[in-house]
Amino acid sequence: MARSESAPFSSLPVAVTADWLRAHADEVVVADVRWYLDGRSGRKEYAAGHLPGAVFVDVDSDLAAPADPAGGRHPLPDPADFAAALSRLGIGDDTAVVAYDDTGGSTAARLVWMLRVLGSPAALLDGGIQAWPGPLEPGEVRPSPRPRTPVPWPADRIVDTATVRAQLGDPDRLLLDARTPGRFTGEAPAPVDPRPGHIPGARSAAWQDNLDAQGRLAAPEALRARFRALGADTAASITVYCGSGVTACHDLLALEHAGFDGARLYPGSWSAWGADESLPAQTGD
Repeated sequence: MARSESAPFSSLPVAVTADWLRAHADEVVVADVRWYLDGRSGRKEYAAGHLPGAVFVDVDSDLAAPADPAGGRHPLPDPADFAAALSRLGIGDDTAVVAYDDTGGSTAARLVWMLRVLGSPAALLDGGIQAWPGPLEPGEVRPSPRPRTPVPWPADRIVDTATVRAQLGDPDRLLLDARTPGRFTGEAPAPVDPRPGHIPGARSAAWQDNLDAQGRLAAPEALRARFRALGADTAASITVYCGSGVTACHDLLALEHAGFDGARLYPGSWSAWGADESLPAQTGD
């Protein structure tokens, strides 16, 4: 898949099909964003077989700053560092990107949301690598760098711990937790969770429920009904978090797909909130 030097797309939908990608393969950069909570190597899976021409994007080093207690496990990277990573990956200022993983878009969503919130064209490959009908390619793709201008993260789309804390108890401020229900309730915390439970007042909105029975992003009307039931249609603001700000991006893309614009990411998520014992936590539904 050799990308054209032109910039044919000023925008993309939240997700595109494998057929669409086959038809536009030379006009986009394809990004493999496989990453696993259990510690498996996404790069190793990529090297074993990836979509032809796809570059590997590392969640830990390309899409996050180093972990720290205040920022959590995956803080958003400095804009200059993110631009440098994109440049190295062959993603320039006008480059359209289609990203995939093998877990329903749960990690590819991080790259797609980061690009879209900066105004760059990016989409999920709907159905992920499992939806690709052609052969896979082993090895590693080393693209030619392209110029990428650093752009600050938009202040209205990012919130910090202090902001979340200040809005606790405000019924007009909807807070969604994208983790699995067991991690939300505290009944089945992941080993990486600093303690069981969730931020008080948050509602469970597991990212997996954004998918249909075939593992693809659900239709906009289905997602609209889902988020309306959680209070999205009457909320003054919507903020989404997860364990470390990665799968929360899947909810953010699903909200956009459903027509709810302007939802915000809490990048520190539970990894930052839960690590601070002075902050309250709830368990149960």
